[in-house]
Amino acid sequence: MLSASHFLHIFDRAVRDYHVHDDVDAPERNPYESGSLDGLLYRKNWIDTVQWHLEDIVRDPAIDPVHGMAVKRRIDGSNQQRTDLVEAIDERLMAQLCTGAPVADAPLNTETPAWAVDRLSILALKIFHMRLEAERPTADEGHRAACRHKLEVLLAQRSDLMRSIDTLLEDIAAGHKRMRLYKQMKMYNDASLNPVLYRTGKS
Repeated sequence: MLSASHFLHIFDRAVRDYHVHDDVDAPERNPYESGSLDGLLYRKNWIDTVQWHLEDIVRDPAIDPVHGMAVKRRIDGSNQQRTDLVEAIDERLMAQLCTGAPVADAPLNTETPAWAVDRLSILALKIFHMRLEAERPTADEGHRAACRHKLEVLLAQRSDLMRSIDTLLEDIAAGHKRMRLYKQMKMYNDASLNPVLYRTGKS
């Protein structure tokens, strides 16, 4: 099913599943068929969720520098995985949506559907954690009130984004917008493109 509400359902499930153990090293137990669009979406959010917590860990001012560098490199690898998954999701969406020729002069969107869906995945995480802060009993009322306001903004943003995603999917399927696949071509992880790596012979 290609709709923002379906995507969000998968993302919310992944966020809840992660927080059963709340451990960046907990194994992913993807309930969807391997390689399916739903499976890719679940994995995408799982990686986002793990990275969210890695970003918290690496900001600990008391972190051991060696451990901190290991976490930072893990985040770099996670970012590459996230990008690869977005591109794979776009390939699946394109195969399902682009079944006919677009109308003449159909415009491109500023971003592909999967990159918009990537933003929805991150919003699912922001809303989950902002809700925790809005209800945190150890915080003072001023903090909780500020977080409730932020939560309202995030919920409105999510609603707007979901409508925009659905409209984009409908427009592409109807041929009113074109869709192209672009690779991000990240260079810093590529030993043949990052000068620090190719000058030292490291990969």
